Amino acid sequence: MKFPGGMNIQQMMKQAQQMQEKMAREMEELRVEASAGGGVVTVEMKGTHEVTQIKIDPEAVKEDDIEMLQDMIVAAVNEANRKIDEAMKGKLGGMLPPGLL
Repeated sequence: MKFPGGMNIQQMMKQAQQMQEKMAREMEELRVEASAGGGVVTVEMKGTHEVTQIKIDPEAVKEDDIEMLQDMIVAAVNEANRKIDEAMKGKLGGMLPPGLL
């Protein structure tokens, strides 16, 4: 089946699959870092949203405020997720025609 401009559906599907594979590779390679509490908690995350590392300042543990530490971990993870979403949106936006995203 041909579309206007001479492109057929098989070519379009092949192109879409190549773009999907490229995005999957880029997501696997992407790494972001986010912190909370002025750097008390730092989270490293892959583009696949897999947390690869959490760093906690030893001073935070000494203060004996577990609830605050838990909140900072959640905030850092959420910020890392947001950064990945923004990065991927930017990458995907560069691949698509204007106005499609």
